[in-house]
Amino acid sequence: MSDKDNDYLYRFVFEDFGVRGEFVRLAASWQAVREKHDYPRLVEQPLGEALAAVSLLSATIKFKDSLVMQIQGDGVLRSLVAQAADQGTLRGMASFEPQADGTGLDGDRILGHARLVLTAESPDGERYQGIVPVEGGGVAGAVEHYFAQSEQLPTRLWLAADSRVACGLFLQRLPGEGSDDEDWQRVLMLAQTIREDELLSLDVEELLHRLFHEESVRLFEPEPMAFRCGCSRERVGQALVAIGEGEVAQILDEMGSIEVNCEFCNASYRFDAVDAAALFVKGAGDAPGRVQ
Repeated sequence: MSDKDNDYLYRFVFEDFGVRGEFVRLAASWQAVREKHDYPRLVEQPLGEALAAVSLLSATIKFKDSLVMQIQGDGVLRSLVAQAADQGTLRGMASFEPQADGTGLDGDRILGHARLVLTAESPDGERYQGIVPVEGGGVAGAVEHYFAQSEQLPTRLWLAADSRVACGLFLQRLPGEGSDDEDWQRVLMLAQTIREDELLSLDVEELLHRLFHEESVRLFEPEPMAFRCGCSRERVGQALVAIGEGEVAQILDEMGSIEVNCEFCNASYRFDAVDAAALFVKGAGDAPGRVQ
């Protein structure tokens, strides 16, 4: 595996028929997410897969600001959240039952009864949201089910994550005259021969050659991906303003200060009475909340 392929998303097309694809490998960005929390392996693997998946979806679903993928269930893993912004930045987090060590658990018991929520947002506040049940197959199966139900486009997804990298391979049959079922089935048959260790280790050129060397595949220039959390002092201040001055004053009376922790990056923002008072004057976004 070459470092040049790390933290990049690649698009490719089959030139002789209507099938498109994407490949992503996250290394430094995946490590940045892992370093923020001490997740057990039970949680870490699906979270890495979710980050790879939302990276692939960000290149597939049209949006102008943020794409958020959530899987919410009643199993050991309560929720996964993976977010991609249009600048190629990522963040993610998970919540889970802390006493669970994952011993003897299969995929269905990890998520339990779950649903996938996919939300695309634009800077002007426009929002699109799709919700589908998760019916087995983990993160990849949930995304495939979303496309079958919402986009009605034949789509397949292969995901893998270990302690080093998180990877994903995406294939989609395109509508139109150039799309033939025989070609689509042949591509799927070839793609299904990929092993997890190959997905995690092969360069994109090696991977495409390994799978589709008898096909004419055009690979486009890579798009960089990177970890970045969108939290800030200003945004926390805006959230407190939205709560209302009376509610903030009551919290300060009871607690002495307000501390807000970001679930994505573990940053801590503290507001005392002076800081909070500054929130409710003109220019509240510039209030001096303190980062710890």
